[in-house]
Amino acid sequence: MSLDVARIRADFPALRSGLAFFDAPGGTQTPTPVIEAMAEALRAPLANRGLDNPAQRRAEQIVLDARAAMGDLLGNNPDGIVFGRSATQLTLEFARTLAAGWQPGDEVVVTRLDHDGNIRPWILAADRVGAIVRWIDFDPATGELELDQLETVLSPRTRVVAVTGASNLLGTIPDQPSIAARVHAVGALLWVDAVHLAAHVRIDRAALAADVLVCSPYKFCGPHLGVLAAEPALLQTWRPDKLMASTDAVPERFELGTLPYELLAGTRAAVDYLAGLGTGASRTAGLDSAFDRLHRHEHALQERLEQGLRERGATIYSRAAHRTSTILFDLPGRPAGDVARELAAAGVAAPAGHFYAIEASRHLGLGDRGAVRAGLAPYSAAADVDRLLDAL
Repeated sequence: MSLDVARIRADFPALRSGLAFFDAPGGTQTPTPVIEAMAEALRAPLANRGLDNPAQRRAEQIVLDARAAMGDLLGNNPDGIVFGRSATQLTLEFARTLAAGWQPGDEVVVTRLDHDGNIRPWILAADRVGAIVRWIDFDPATGELELDQLETVLSPRTRVVAVTGASNLLGTIPDQPSIAARVHAVGALLWVDAVHLAAHVRIDRAALAADVLVCSPYKFCGPHLGVLAAEPALLQTWRPDKLMASTDAVPERFELGTLPYELLAGTRAAVDYLAGLGTGASRTAGLDSAFDRLHRHEHALQERLEQGLRERGATIYSRAAHRTSTILFDLPGRPAGDVARELAAAGVAAPAGHFYAIEASRHLGLGDRGAVRAGLAPYSAAADVDRLLDAL
């Protein structure tokens, strides 16, 4: 079965603005069930977590429900789900925690394909302890990560390899199982930034063989916060900075301060919303079905958009064989910022820039100006694609 796009679009109040949204890689619009779940969390009794009164018990249940939902979405034990302000904040905090066990001369590996949120935290952590940073490039002509370089940078001193699950700039999806096998062969930890991937691909952390995976619900119709997934036993081995009075239990030891209960309620609702786009007797079955439908829907629109861009003489930088429905492009002789502004004037939201993938933008020869990025979402329609192409 295919997606009922008309029904989906009716669920998103922001679409009533008349804008054609192509900025999903930077954050999707929010459906009514998610908005209502966040509002209801604040309407009903709420307090700090506990078991003594209804307000405390309600907060406790919101947290447990959100962990269970994200566990289903990411193929992870709910007890290994950590919430934070953003994926960047979580990565910065954990990089600092992991680096406490490193020695001068230890090594970390990052890639030029990544968002800076999965590069700079590791560079900063390495600098603090005298560790060495190794780099993996990607081929600008294809957008593919150059995995052969991985063999040359890995060593017994490698502590962490940080790699994107999918490039937020180009959409490239690297071969994670292949990367994981090489990383684990030298005893290193694989950290996967799945912020962009989670909106487009059905994730199973164990199948990806990622030791740690981070994502952000606002990329898949949820609220603004970050989520980290790992085995609880692995989290037990790390000791973060925390307040003396705060619990030492996992995963709570990594969650600094009171959790944003309304955002967690919205996160659970976002996962349920995605599952409802499919069919199945369980939430995981619904998610399996939904992501299959989403892939087919977005792929059809992606082909339509790319064909139209080629007909208009655009330079398309998103060329990897395996990638998400995110397209980075330029029009010859037109500054990307000007193109984005003219599209906005025509009611099309397709921004330009490097989108924090600054190393990737520079490696493509685009410098810090970047290019125009058009990304698809569950509510994207053929009419939106045609509006963008007509405006160009």
